[in-house]
Amino acid sequence: MIDSFRQIARFLVRAEQFLDRLEPLLPPASPFPDWAAACAFRWQIRRGVGYLQPIMRLPVIRLGDLQDIDEQKARIDANTRHFVAGQPANNVLLTGARGSGKSSLIKALLNEYAPQGLRVIEVEKGDLTDLPDIVELIDGRPERFIIFCDDLSFDTGDARYKALKVVLDGSIAAAPENVLIYATSNRRHLMPEYFSENLESRRVGEEIHPGEAVEEKISLSERFGLWISFYPFDQEAYLDIVAHWLQSFGCPRDEIVRAERDALNWALERGSRSGRVAWQFARDWAGRQLAALDGQKRPRRVPAASPTTTRKRSRNVA
Repeated sequence: MIDSFRQIARFLVRAEQFLDRLEPLLPPASPFPDWAAACAFRWQIRRGVGYLQPIMRLPVIRLGDLQDIDEQKARIDANTRHFVAGQPANNVLLTGARGSGKSSLIKALLNEYAPQGLRVIEVEKGDLTDLPDIVELIDGRPERFIIFCDDLSFDTGDARYKALKVVLDGSIAAAPENVLIYATSNRRHLMPEYFSENLESRRVGEEIHPGEAVEEKISLSERFGLWISFYPFDQEAYLDIVAHWLQSFGCPRDEIVRAERDALNWALERGSRSGRVAWQFARDWAGRQLAALDGQKRPRRVPAASPTTTRKRSRNVA
């Protein structure tokens, strides 16, 4: 009898180990997430089945953190505010310089309006063919959903843009009133443009009519009702952003002024004065200042670095 119990116990242990190995290979039980568990979701594909994965940790960025893009911020904020209130609103395409705050704006809007029922679903470009399935999942829910496509662009011959066109404004079925699409891209028309395509243009009287290739590319981007363009920052705006982030890290005013030359050199090394570069510099500067203060409070166990070593170390951090 005791041997039988031991055999059953060993069998149950092996069965549990087998199920633990098998579970990651199985598709999710249901594509419906716990809507109360999170305010942002990511569309995932597992073994051919799509589902919404809750995103539990969100960036803490706020609209007030985004400096020197006041006009762009005001336009998309108003559109989102109308959408959350159940008023007419447009799909949005944010285009322009890299690192200028396009994606950060979407994250800040979620933090601003999540208490009013705003939800964001992030969809990768490769999963755009699943957009009709995603829309069907959230149709009729009380929340307001923004489907977010970051860094969106298509190569010539890429058929996935057709799925996006259908959801935007190309199907006989009306789009749900609780869904909008916000996309960011470095390309205004989302697709590469070639000089040879301009040769297809023809003159009709005093008018210039684009060729079919150009018309096809424009037809996608024009389905976004609101276009918001972002431009590279000048030196003054870049330093404003640096100062804002340094202040948020607790740096005093005299330190912020002292950091300006290093901030400009940091941008020069990267060939860009963007908000992303300003944020990266502020993190590096604040971290080094805190490390220096910590080193003054506690005796260091290693000899102090020479000025030459310090410069090399800073370059490696960059």
